Parts: sequence; C-alpha cells; structure tokens
Amino acid sequence: MSIKFPEGFLWGGATAANQFEGAYNGDGKGLSIQDILPKGLRGPITAEPTDDNMKLIGIDFYHRYKEDIKLFAEMGFKVFRLSIAWSRIFPNGDDKEPNEKGLQFYDNVFDELAKYGIEPLVTISHYETPLALSKNYDGWVDRKLIGFFENYVKTIFTRYKDKVKYWITFNEINSALHSPYMSAGVWTPKEQLSKQDLYQAMHHELVASALAVKIGHEINPKFKIGCMILGVPNYPLSSMPSDVIKTMQQDRENLFFADIHVRGKYPRYMDKFFKENNIEVKMEPEEEEILKNTVDFVSFSYYMSSCATSDTDKNKKGEGNIISGVPNPYLKASEWGWQIDPEGLRYILNQLYDRYQKPLFIVENGLGAVDELIIDENGNMTVNDDYRINYLNDHLVQVADAIEDGVELIGYTTWGCIDLVSASTAEFKKRYGFIYVDRNDDGSGTLKRYKKKSFNWYKEVIAANGANLKEK
Repeated sequence: MSIKFPEGFLWGGATAANQFEGAYNGDGKGLSIQDILPKGLRGPITAEPTDDNMKLIGIDFYHRYKEDIKLFAEMGFKVFRLSIAWSRIFPNGDDKEPNEKGLQFYDNVFDELAKYGIEPLVTISHYETPLALSKNYDGWVDRKLIGFFENYVKTIFTRYKDKVKYWITFNEINSALHSPYMSAGVWTPKEQLSKQDLYQAMHHELVASALAVKIGHEINPKFKIGCMILGVPNYPLSSMPSDVIKTMQQDRENLFFADIHVRGKYPRYMDKFFKENNIEVKMEPEEEEILKNTVDFVSFSYYMSSCATSDTDKNKKGEGNIISGVPNPYLKASEWGWQIDPEGLRYILNQLYDRYQKPLFIVENGLGAVDELIIDENGNMTVNDDYRINYLNDHLVQVADAIEDGVELIGYTTWGCIDLVSASTAEFKKRYGFIYVDRNDDGSGTLKRYKKKSFNWYKEVIAANGANLKEK
C-alpha cells in the first residue's frame, strides 16, 4: 500500500505549560499543583516549591517562545499543541479578575504562531489545577470548581476567539482514576479518598467540560472543542472467555469518560459498577442537560497497550505512564518499561472511530529515551536518535493504515516535540523531542537548543505529507 495522509492533515508537536514554560511565579502567576510535586506523579508533595523541582524552570519557553516557535516552523509544523496555565490567568483559581500579564503572554505566543501559519491546539486544563483550589476546596471534589472553571473558560474563549480554533478541555481526563491529585487537583491523599468522592470529582470535571463546549460554541460557533483521554488499548492475555470479559471491563473503565463526552449521558454499564461500589453520583437537575453539549472531536494520547486477565496470579502490572496493565509477552519495552506497540495505535484508532464516528486527533505519541549529545561531521552538536525515528515511523505507518481503514483523523502531534520535564518522573534525562535542550537533572545546563537527527526526519515527513514513511 502507498502511504497516504489526507490533504490538510495537521502535523505538529505537543507540550504542557507546567513541563516547559518555567517562570512558575513570574508576572503574577500563582502556584499550581505541579509546583510542589518535584518527583512527578509517584513522588511526594512538598510544603513549598523546592529547588529540585525541574518544572519551576522547565526549558524557559516563557522567555524563549520566539526561538522555539521558529524551530517548529522550520520543521513545517501545521499545528502546535500547548496548554494555558490556569494559575497564570487566575493565580488562585477563584479570583474575580484575571491576570492581564498572563493573558498577554498567550496573546504573544498565538501571534507568533500565526506569523508562521501554525494553528494552535490549546488544552485548557493540563494537570495544572491552581494550588489554592486544591488546598482550599479539595480540588474537583467540590462542585464550586465548575463555576471557577466556567469563569476561566469564558475569559480565555473571549480573549482568544479569533486566534484559536482547536481546544481540548481536560488532558487525559480518565487519568483521575489513577492519579486524582495530578489529574483533578484532589488534595485528599489517594489512599484516603473514597470512591464516592473520586467519582463525584470526575462528574464535576465532566460537567465543566460540557459547559465549556456550550460556552465556546456560543462565543465562536467555528470553535472545534474536543475531549481527551489517555488511550491504552487492552488485549486479552489469553483466549479464555473470562480474560475477554476482563478486557471489556478495563476498556469500559478507560472509555466511559469519552462515552459521556460524545453521547451526552452516562452509559448504562456504569449503573452496575456504581451499585456494586456504593457510589451515588450527585447530579443537579441542570447538569443532565449540560452534559448533552457533546464534543466536536475525540483526542487521545498513545504510548503503549496492555493486557487484561482474570487470573490473579498473572495479574501483575507492568510499568506505565499513569494507566498500566499486564505486560504483553510478545512486545519489547522502552528504557522506562513502556511496551512498544505500533499496531496498537491502529487498533485504538479503529476502536474509537467505530465507537464514536467522530473525528479523532492523536495529540500525544512519542518515545522517551536517554539522548547523547555529540558533534557531527560538520562540527554541529546533535543527537543520533535513530531509535526515535524508527519508533515514530512505525507508529505513523500504522496511522496511515488506520486512515485507509476509514478512520477520520484531524492530525498528529508528537509528545514533547522539544525536550521538556517528564510528568511521570519529573526527570530531564527522559527526552522525547526533536530539539535537544541543554539541561540536566541536577539543574545544570545552558538551556541552549540543538537539532537532533529526528528534526530533519520529521521535517521531511511533514513536507511529504507522510509519503516517505517506510513500511516494513
């Protein structure tokens, strides 16, 4: 088969404010939950920001955005996914008036992207709930956050109505099941959090997301507003029927968030789960109507697949990002234990499109690895990251197959298109980018940018609209 991507396909890269912006307390910005999480999602929460938190400086995109966007333009990006730091706009989350300097920063970034014809794809809430909302309200457990979020989205939708077309409400919203602090700003420790409060918090996020869709379409009917889930397709570990049923249950656990975003109501299969776990989601009368404001597209991250089994002896979870499962014996893993499965991307694209018949958007995919900076034959500093090129090539070939299968796909943004701080481990040595940033886990480094070998490879892929990808 010849590789074909649709005309106008949006090629680009993805980032998150808390992992690359820096300037964590500059120009009126308040603290976010990330500013006291120096070791990533599995690490301890500190009382105050500490010097070992790599995210406080990130890669200083806040002051270097023109340089970085120029590099993205050189690669030929059609789209750039970034998030707005809620606490840069409303420092405490519940402030009456927004921070003008924060609003102006994103104006400047969007104007710079427009200069090069790059479409912004903006995540409204990407694991960076204002810290004050987490501490004072227990994050999304409190219904009041819906109103604070409503004020936030009205502010940014109105301000950027002519500069941004594509929006994502919450990053990987289903991750709240596994990391309630990171995903939903829940201050109560995970081991003390009841299932009732967890699902109530997620309900509030779902209502807020639907409300954002409603508000956005009223402010600008041309807005395209999507949801986002952490995409982890599940395979039965064996053909034993109980393993197939377990796989169905794990899929439902991950996908019920998207089901609500697309269908505008809770799926019936959750009735049994709620009953068995003594969960009664409290829903105000108007919220049932609000949920009917469904998304324009479904976006997702994809890094790995997992297996499911009903056999408790074999049900040992492997390494993963936030959601992990039983390792697949047929797959190899990355340096961080994430199983590499290009065909899984084709599978989940078909699974989601069959389920929803909505346009899809791959907004994260990539390989975290330890990169070695070297001097090439021309005397330039670079990284020979053929392993990254091979990983992305193999995944994109499967994307092309999914498009051939009939999947409607808007675009593809690689995660960490420029090196940034890892969300799961808060390390810098775990690099994803096409652009190497001179910064190390001990805080040393000049922050200078260098093009990796993959930089020119991706540039060529975009220029050829994927036609030069190599099939195996």
